[in-house]
Amino acid sequence: MSFTRAVKTFGAIRAVDGVDLEIQRGECVALLGRNGAGKSTTISLLLGLNEPDDGEVRLFGATPHTAVRAGRVGAMLQDGRPIPRVTVQELITFVARTYPDPLPVAEALELAGLTEVAGRRADRLSGGQAQRVRFAVALAGNPELIVLDEPTAALDVEARRAFWDSMRTYAARGNTVLFSTHYLEEADENADRVVVIDRGRIVADDTGERIKRTVGGNLVSFDLAGTAAEGLGRLPGVVSAEVRGDRAVLRCADSDATVVALAERGMVRGLTVTAASLEEAFLSLTARPAAEDDAAPATAKEKV
Repeated sequence: MSFTRAVKTFGAIRAVDGVDLEIQRGECVALLGRNGAGKSTTISLLLGLNEPDDGEVRLFGATPHTAVRAGRVGAMLQDGRPIPRVTVQELITFVARTYPDPLPVAEALELAGLTEVAGRRADRLSGGQAQRVRFAVALAGNPELIVLDEPTAALDVEARRAFWDSMRTYAARGNTVLFSTHYLEEADENADRVVVIDRGRIVADDTGERIKRTVGGNLVSFDLAGTAAEGLGRLPGVVSAEVRGDRAVLRCADSDATVVALAERGMVRGLTVTAASLEEAFLSLTARPAAEDDAAPATAKEKV
């Protein structure tokens, strides 16, 4: 799967702005971005729902349309309503029959955690169960690549854990997974690679651990207790510094050097050192002035 300088515009908005991306067979990749960053447009180009205005998108050496028609790609999108008055098993069976080499229906139901509700009507399920039906539909064609747009949005904690267990089983067969999510801890725990997109461009593409180290591996925080905060950003090992109320938070590449420097200043009141999370890294990579968000047209945000 590859994007080569792919561009997609909506009026004056460049929703995808020269994206270069290659994903190898068997990888599990998380696509992260703020609302309006270009994630949905990127996915639509990958699935052939939109055509790039410039550049190229290829799947298995062919166009997205060709790969999708051949059953090599499955997708689980946020939108979609089940067909009324059919059971879960009937729905998955119907979908499977449209593919040349489908996954056995019983196996698709088991992977999606639907075996116990296979005989129930698909339009009378809970939100979490309906989400699992969408997952089973994506699996029905036995795809080599599965694309998941916010796959666990309607699931509780237990169901989310079960979903990712199923996904790891699917990926372990040598299949490829691309998913977008707002649950950044899911990306950190389950993705081999994390791709961060902002304003239509890729701003990070690496393992979650390396991305966290790039923006500062640890957070050092302590109580200011009336002490002046000037010069904190120039301390050894500090990447950035901010003050939150009466507490300073330092993002550090070398937290040991930072703590030593703080001790020499006598500034270790209530000191804590924690590993930077993927959320912290994501916020740093996609930070922008608030006024810029306010100026963006609402219609453009909806499109991308």
